Amino acid sequence: MPESVLTVLKFCFLALIYLFLYRVVRVVIAEMRAPAPAAPPPARPAATPRADTSSRSRGPRSIRIVEPAARRGETFTLDDEITIGRGGGCGMVLDDTFVSQVHARVFRRDGGVYIEDLGSRNGTLLNGRPLSTAQRLRRGDRVQFGRTVAEATR
Repeated sequence: MPESVLTVLKFCFLALIYLFLYRVVRVVIAEMRAPAPAAPPPARPAATPRADTSSRSRGPRSIRIVEPAARRGETFTLDDEITIGRGGGCGMVLDDTFVSQVHARVFRRDGGVYIEDLGSRNGTLLNGRPLSTAQRLRRGDRVQFGRTVAEATR
């Protein structure tokens, strides 16, 4: 092959490498940015105080971080819904590289508290078992998000 053709192929190959690196950097930057704050939940009709009290009396009322040791004891109140992840808009922000931007959510439904994985890459474990659908969360249950372990408490 003539040397001029080889030189052109070298520059094409170099351009492909730079294009690949550019795309990788774009993806990394997109992952690092915090998501925009979520819109407030739609208004619901007011429930009677008795129904609201009974729905909150069942199940855990908070979730406490057990591991890592640096964050042990941090407690997050479980209101109607809390999202868990690395993103700044989450109710429970975790500084864990194995946790997605919006990793999981804990919510109340039909008088119980449920946990659901939101399509995270590394998954969510409930008492050592991977979550595939929303599961009921009970006091004493251990939930693992990446390397972070939390426990449902009263």
